Amino acid sequence: MNRVIKFSGIVLLVCCFVLTGQAETSIAASGEQQSFKEWLDSFYSVAAENGITRATYDRAFAGVTTPDEKVLEKAAYQPEFTTEIWDYLDARVNPVSIINGRIMAGVYKKLLHEVEDRFGVESSVVLAIWSMETSYGAALLRSSRLHYVPRALATLAYADKRRQKFARSQLVATLEIIQAGDVTREQLTGSWAGAMGHTQFIPTSFLAYGVDMDGDGRRDIWHSIPDALATAANLLHTNKWRTGKSWGYEVTVPANGAGLKGQIKTLAQWQKLGFRRPTGAGFPEMEEKAELKMIAGEKGPGFLMLRNFFILKRYNNSDFYALAVGLLSDRLAGKNRMVQPWPRPAGSLSVDEKFELQELLKEKGFYSGGIDGHLGSNTKKGIKAFQRGQGMAPDGKPTQEVLKALRL
Repeated sequence: MNRVIKFSGIVLLVCCFVLTGQAETSIAASGEQQSFKEWLDSFYSVAAENGITRATYDRAFAGVTTPDEKVLEKAAYQPEFTTEIWDYLDARVNPVSIINGRIMAGVYKKLLHEVEDRFGVESSVVLAIWSMETSYGAALLRSSRLHYVPRALATLAYADKRRQKFARSQLVATLEIIQAGDVTREQLTGSWAGAMGHTQFIPTSFLAYGVDMDGDGRRDIWHSIPDALATAANLLHTNKWRTGKSWGYEVTVPANGAGLKGQIKTLAQWQKLGFRRPTGAGFPEMEEKAELKMIAGEKGPGFLMLRNFFILKRYNNSDFYALAVGLLSDRLAGKNRMVQPWPRPAGSLSVDEKFELQELLKEKGFYSGGIDGHLGSNTKKGIKAFQRGQGMAPDGKPTQEVLKALRL
């Protein structure tokens, strides 16, 4: 089985990913007293206690003498921000992610069936996770985003007091991966915080759930699509994924029904209280228990979340993330999109209009990035440049006013 993903003939757009956290990064006490090289020398005792040989340790850090300054820059620049659920979903559940997912479903049809048969996790769910994590692997083509994982984690363990405990445990796990021979030293790349491969596993999760699906004796989520997708499915399977069951249902909320958010009842009980699916379809298996979530607040649509929704949160403990995986997997499985609108502010753009905005900015020479619906810093710079040329206040906001001006 071919172990290296081939992109020829397949158009993939890289989604922008934002990692959240506090803005402050501080130097750990050990970093103040030791040089980085001295810290590396002293950390071997911790690695040895966990079964790491001197040969493995030396191989992992051969040529590594200084911290990764880019890791520290990224760790320090984690601004607090508020992302509305509709903006989060627009960047992840959109025409590009759906079209590319359907392409990948065709390319890897046999593999996806094998993964589904082995782990009981539907192909559409596995594809949705792959899309969410690395845009079906396309994000791995951006070398500027990748770091040598042992050096990155050692940097955090040495110089970032807030992440020190996490980084030390992940560094030991990384050394175990090297010692097991799952990936070569040169291939061990990941994010600044150690998330690795097509499905973005941190080292401890890789050790817990990694699968050698292609049978070559190694668990390689960096270059083997079979291993990466099987590893993602295994995480869900191990956490008791319920095969053939929905993650949840979009519902219309009756008057005063939002006050019940967070409560758990059977679907029959929710229906008796006036909760209905907006498509008019009934609830299957009325004795299933579900929790009411109002992710956009009382003015937004409601969702009755079933067990699988909370299993998706084992992958990423975020309601936004689990909802995005659920909605994208539904679209990839041929199901209908959401019916009810999100309570977007007046003058804001729909997901289709965000794509149109980027296309028009690109046509007029104000933007050179991908057309992906994610209105990040580069898109906002383009909007500001366009606004200045039009005599508009250069606030960089993607509004109906800006879109109408671009259409002229």
